Amino acid sequence: MIGRYTREEIGKVWSEKNKFQKWLDVEIAVCRAWAKLGKIPQEVLRKIEERTRIDDETLEKIREYERRYKHDVLAFVSAISEQVGEEGRYIHLGLTSSDVIDTALALLMRDALRILIRDVESVMEELRRLAFEHKDTLMIGRTHGVHAEPITLGIKFAVWFDEMRRNKERLEMALERISYGKISGAVGTYSNVPPEVEKIALEELGLKIEPASTQIVHRDRHAEFMAAMAITASSLDKFATEIRHLQRTEVLEVQEPFTEGQRGSSAMPHKKNPIHSERICGLARVIRSNLIPALENVVLWHERDISHSSVERVILPDSSIALDYILNLFLEILKGLVVNKERMLRNMDLSKGLYFSSKVLVALTERGMLRDEAYDIVQEAAMESWNLDISFKEALLKRERVRELLSTDEIEKIFDPWEFVKHRDYIFKKVFG
Repeated sequence: MIGRYTREEIGKVWSEKNKFQKWLDVEIAVCRAWAKLGKIPQEVLRKIEERTRIDDETLEKIREYERRYKHDVLAFVSAISEQVGEEGRYIHLGLTSSDVIDTALALLMRDALRILIRDVESVMEELRRLAFEHKDTLMIGRTHGVHAEPITLGIKFAVWFDEMRRNKERLEMALERISYGKISGAVGTYSNVPPEVEKIALEELGLKIEPASTQIVHRDRHAEFMAAMAITASSLDKFATEIRHLQRTEVLEVQEPFTEGQRGSSAMPHKKNPIHSERICGLARVIRSNLIPALENVVLWHERDISHSSVERVILPDSSIALDYILNLFLEILKGLVVNKERMLRNMDLSKGLYFSSKVLVALTERGMLRDEAYDIVQEAAMESWNLDISFKEALLKRERVRELLSTDEIEKIFDPWEFVKHRDYIFKKVFG
């Protein structure tokens, strides 16, 4: 991922230096397991632990060997073994490349997921705060982009909170699913490394053992990680799209924060554009698009090929870095969100009370009118209100059949917008407990 969208903490997780450090962590854990089983002398293990390192000089040495070998793991092993000398022959003993790569990749994904889960929790906390702050902020609800019935802004935030809770659960499940490694050799049969080494090494690394590995840890695990990220990104896309719609000049019910000195357009000084929400939508597309290659990576030849390897070098770092970025960008939007309550009430009045049509329909049917007849009468009054630019209530009172069943006072009572949201406490209890 380009530097513009890379936050420091998660960027370090996917750095070249940290990747090789995780490879080294795996190699040392395996050496300790061999030493515990008596294969490597304790004094040799101490030398390996003390002398091996990943620094700038080591990185350059790895690059130098890789240019010659055209094999990154062999380049890494050669560079690390040189640091130890003759006893370096014990490094990578009995292993195949994927023992190191896949086990280390689990460590990298685990670190990235822990950051992402923490990000989601921060967003949830802010959504909770906004939900309660705006629990009674009345606004029109829209379906198909058209006025439907009143809701509150707090209910909208409660919906988002609940969706982010599911995203957290998905990421937590992905964290469990990817926390598996393998130290089982070329095709997973432990031909040159006993199962005891795997058990000891993975326990030290805090990973579980892949129950039936081949040369690899199976890529359905990684696909699930990618799917959890793609769904989370899609939720943020959904929320950001809503903010973009609500910031349109014709609506203007909420606005992204616009900081002092910020400029919205190179040509039009008046512009305040929802650029951060748009950026979230754009990067969400990138993350979603990376899910397809992750699913295709599940399909490999026989016990393993490396068609997945080049793909993972791109999609896993880029997607987790981008998701971390848009989660934190969305958090900043929420913290500085401008809410225009007066505009919300004014926009509700644009339809001149048409959103009360469902309440009138129910009231008429409860008084004994057939539903189809009631629907036709209410719809006719609604169309008259819309076409003649008069209030829906006025149009209703022109209908003799309506006046026969509903008094003026009863109609006045029906036309109370708070009746639509009288169960908001129940909704909040379901969401927040």
